[in-house]
Order: sequence, then C-alpha cells, then structure tokens
Amino acid sequence: MSNRDVSIHRAEELKSRIQDYLDYEQSIPTGFRNKDMIKDNKKKLLQLLGGTEEDWNDWRWQLKNRISDVDQLAKVINLTDEEKENIRLISEKYRWAISPYYVSIMEPHNPDCAVRKQSVPSIVEMVEGGEADPMGEEFTSPVENITRRYPDRLIIKVTNQCAMYCRHCQRRRSIGQQDLATSKEELQACVDYVRDNPEVRDVLLTGGDALMIKDDILFWLLRELRQIPHLEIIRIGTRTPVTMPQRITKELCDELSKYHPLYLNTHFNSPSEITEEAAQATDLLTRAGIPLGNQAVLLKGINNHPYIMKKLNQELLRIRVKPYYIFHPKEVMGTGHFKVKIEEGLEIMENLRGFTSGMAIPTYIVNAPKGKGKTPLLPQYLLDIEDGRAKLRNWENEVFYYPN
Repeated sequence: MSNRDVSIHRAEELKSRIQDYLDYEQSIPTGFRNKDMIKDNKKKLLQLLGGTEEDWNDWRWQLKNRISDVDQLAKVINLTDEEKENIRLISEKYRWAISPYYVSIMEPHNPDCAVRKQSVPSIVEMVEGGEADPMGEEFTSPVENITRRYPDRLIIKVTNQCAMYCRHCQRRRSIGQQDLATSKEELQACVDYVRDNPEVRDVLLTGGDALMIKDDILFWLLRELRQIPHLEIIRIGTRTPVTMPQRITKELCDELSKYHPLYLNTHFNSPSEITEEAAQATDLLTRAGIPLGNQAVLLKGINNHPYIMKKLNQELLRIRVKPYYIFHPKEVMGTGHFKVKIEEGLEIMENLRGFTSGMAIPTYIVNAPKGKGKTPLLPQYLLDIEDGRAKLRNWENEVFYYPN
C-alpha cells in the first residue's frame, strides 16, 4: 500500500470519528439558525413596548424596558398559569429582569429553551441548599468592592446591575431589588488600593456587569487605573454582548481603545445566544483591538452535552471570541437544579481534545470554596512515568511512550 493509500484510508477513518457529531449538530439551535424567529419576536416586542427600530438599537432603551412583569412576558413566550404564579412567588425572594433583546432570542413555545432557562425564574429555585457566598468573597475583600484571591491580580466590583439577571448567578446575594452602582468615592478607594500595592499588575472590572455603569464613570475609572505605572493590564467582565449587544457601540469601542492593553471576557453559555446582533458587537470590539474571551458555566439542561459545548465553542470562534474557561457550577443558593457532576465536565473535555481545533478548547475549572482559587481539571493523559519515559495516551486512547 502506497503512502497516499495509507493517507486516504486514515482520512476516511477520521471522517467516521466525527460523523456522530455532524448528525447531532444539525439539531442544535443557534442564534444564526433562529434569525427568522428572533425577527418575529422582535417585531412583537416593539409593538408591545411601543418602540421603534431606533429604540431597539439604543441600549438605554433596552435597559429602561427590561421585562420584569410576568403578564408582559407571557405576551411574548408561552407560560402556563402555574408557571406565571410560580414566577410571582419566586420574585418575592429572587429578582428577575430580562432585556427585550434577550427575550427576543427565546424560543416562545419551548419550555426547555436554553435562553429561557437562564433568564426566566423556575419554581425549583425555591429548593433549599447552597450558600449565599460560596466563594467566601467577604473574607477576601481588603477594601470594600475589591475581591483579592491571588498575589498579582484582583477584582473591582463596579455595580450590582445587569442587563439580565442570570438564574445561575454566583452573586445573586448582591442583586437585591435595586440597581446600585458603586459610588465614585468607593471606586477611588479601590484605585488607591491598587496604587498602594505595586505587586498588582492585573485588574478585572466586574459586578454585576461592568458595562452597566455610566460612560463618564467607566472612562474616568479606566483613566485613573491606566495612570498607575505598575498596572499592566485591565480586564472588563461583561455579559452585554450576550444579553444586550446594543451596549457595544462604536463610540464605546473608540473610547475603550485608548486604554490598551485592555481585555474583555464575556459569558455565552449556549449556541442559541450567538446571534447576528451578538456578532456585530464582538466585531466592533475586536476592530477596536480588544481581545475577547468567553467564560461559560457548565449548566444542566443548558450545555452539559459534549456536542452542544463543542458547537458553542466553534460558534464563538466564528465571532472571534476565544473559549477561555468552562466553570463548574458553584454551590449557590437557589441554583441546585443546574448542578452537574465533575465527570460530565471531564467527558466534555475528552470529547473536545482532538475532535476540534485547539483554539476551541477552554480550560475546565472548579472554583475552590471560600476563595481558594481556580483549580483546572483535565482527563488523565499521563498514565505513568517509569524508567526515564512517560506512558501517555492520546485523544484516540492509543497508548504510547515518550522519552523523559
């Protein structure tokens, strides 16, 4: 058999390894595939809210018109009387609000829609269990609104506000019933702390959602931080490209580009969230020179399937977002229905390595309780080290030895 014959045989073998995914992939909803549905939902929402196309593209209008009334929501998606009553009950304990845009990308007749499950309250949130602060942020806060878990980097929480309140949120304790931006005086104290600690080279602005604060405060904060000589990089944590992409304007991106090196991490969890409007937002950000990463959370009924997670990561690369982390869900009160086993996360990682491009493979992370930090998990590829060589296996489970 010639070398070419061997190569052709191997190519056919590789095709057979991916056929199961190709067959399943056709059934996975994506924002691009749902564009006609989204267009119909948008039309219905504009009529309901008395808005125009210009209003729809204004993030302030989106924020002002967040839906938090169950009867209003029921005019766009199908809700049973029992579901409506349950949502009213849950709202007495946990806040909810959804941007019109994010409502528009829901499948109206599908109670298992991944977008709906992340945003519309469910009665299972009332099941006891979990903690208000599983990350122990109150014990890692040397200054109000700062979380510091690592030697050279820290978080500044700039607001408790979001465009949409995720049902799996790790900081739902901070949401309350009122939007509260961190005051300028409190932010100044955070800036002073960074300035007084020269080992801090990396700051993440988060919340809530870091892009929910007013432009003048955001730009002032970025200017103040950028004047600190030892601060190398600034990161922004925001879900607005997912839940309210209208927030990402050319004017915003032009201003952000003044503070490089600046990075932005967002939070897509489902291929259904990757829409034409989300792609427009990420295009504006990347054209401004801002590298984009995605921090997904592994959620039962949303993305805890190897093929769905693969599709999510491949769709992210299409819109120039690098899959960065898959977080194992935290033990947050009211979120137990999203819990999965670590074995499920490892199976997903096993089905990514070798089966898709390396750029589509994030790091699977378990966040250690009480602020002990991120712990990466991988399937076991190193089997043994013996007699000056390592015993390894590859993505096809072939065992081989490598000199050590």
